[in-house]
Amino acid sequence: MSDTQSREPRAPRGTPTDFVQPARRVAYEVIAAVRESDAYANLLLPTRIQRAALNTADAALATELTYGTLRMQGLYDRVIALAAGRPVTAIDPAILDVLRLGTHQLLATRVATHAAVNESVSLAKQVGSRSATGFTNGVLRTISRSSSEEWLERVLADAVNDDDRLAAEHSHPSWVVRAFRQSLRSEGRESELVDLLAADNVPAKVNMVALPGLTSTEDTDKLGEADAFSPTGYVLAGGDPYHLMSAAGGRVRVQDEGSQLAALSLSRARAVKPGERWLDLCAGPGGKAALLAAEARSHGAELVANELVPARATLVRNALAAIPETITVWELDGTRIADKHPEEFDRILLDAPCTGLGALRRRPEARWRKQPKDVAELAGLQSGLIDAALGALKPGGILAYVTCSPHTAETRGIVATALKKWAGKVSALDTAAVVQSLSNTELDLAGDPSSVQLWPHRHGTDAMFITLLERNLE
Repeated sequence: MSDTQSREPRAPRGTPTDFVQPARRVAYEVIAAVRESDAYANLLLPTRIQRAALNTADAALATELTYGTLRMQGLYDRVIALAAGRPVTAIDPAILDVLRLGTHQLLATRVATHAAVNESVSLAKQVGSRSATGFTNGVLRTISRSSSEEWLERVLADAVNDDDRLAAEHSHPSWVVRAFRQSLRSEGRESELVDLLAADNVPAKVNMVALPGLTSTEDTDKLGEADAFSPTGYVLAGGDPYHLMSAAGGRVRVQDEGSQLAALSLSRARAVKPGERWLDLCAGPGGKAALLAAEARSHGAELVANELVPARATLVRNALAAIPETITVWELDGTRIADKHPEEFDRILLDAPCTGLGALRRRPEARWRKQPKDVAELAGLQSGLIDAALGALKPGGILAYVTCSPHTAETRGIVATALKKWAGKVSALDTAAVVQSLSNTELDLAGDPSSVQLWPHRHGTDAMFITLLERNLE
């Protein structure tokens, strides 16, 4: 468990005994919303911080408490169960959220014990019953009497096998641990599993993309150092990235380096012929679409974006607003795209809906939200989408199949099925060579070169999977 520096503000004089410091209140509200309504912490937290008018220090504290608690929830639940003498499923969900938040403060920050316990009790009084306050006080005081190392030792002693031990220590579900091991094994890198699990629990750096052909040195000079790999990316040195986005009119954006490489692998796989038509098949929320639109504009190509869900289609239109020309956005069922537009596009990006297990640094709650059954359900959709995308591709055209998940059932398995179905009509390209050719520095890639799997621990990116397929000339 980490020892994170956290600012501990003093409560104003004359405040009631059930006072809850605003940063803790914001963190609790976001954690509760994640549980109750499947909210996305990375989208909700900035709004709640702004609504609460938190200063910079309190905003940082709220951010640490929120993400730290969600990230280590699996481990904290095991600690709470030991301290409470009952399974967490027997604890009222609202009080369990309070206990998780308090446990994070006690075991992974420098917040004073009295502040962590007392304000947690006050919070429990506000969201639970009278009896819950005494229970909360007792559990957290029990936890406070032992160090994080001692609690970890007790938790690991209760693990039933090696996978369960890794799941407990690194706060991942056991099925995710097994899925990550299988993916690494397919590259001959199974020994990196612990490094991967640890990397998922380290906050991601803020990456920015500068849309090519639209940004000036005045825009990029404010962004920091160039990314290690993406030729369009920068590592934000500090400050508010959304202020920079606004000031640049959307020409610079927050975007993971791996996502940039995924889009660029399609646009730069080979020279662009003027007049080419490109399609971003599942474009929401629009980050890759904006980068592709800028690339298409620079080379005389045309991009069409498609997003089935209207709310996400609106996000795509907003993301594309920085492009001087109007980009067409469809709201079609992607699995039927070939029926309406057969063999129409020279390049197609299929950033397929997936479990999102490759972005656990940025969306830590995703590890608790997904279940193994979700993989099977998504695989059916992914197969339908890749089949439709290949049908909408011109002979000689290129498809980039991309997921933000390293799960082999969502990556290599989908591609292998498509290649078998389209045998003789579709070929896999040397994706590794394409990605290496556009990267600023050499990437440490492993496994079959027809696919590229990026990793948080190895590349500092989200775990993006990229495969380039070509529709054969007939």
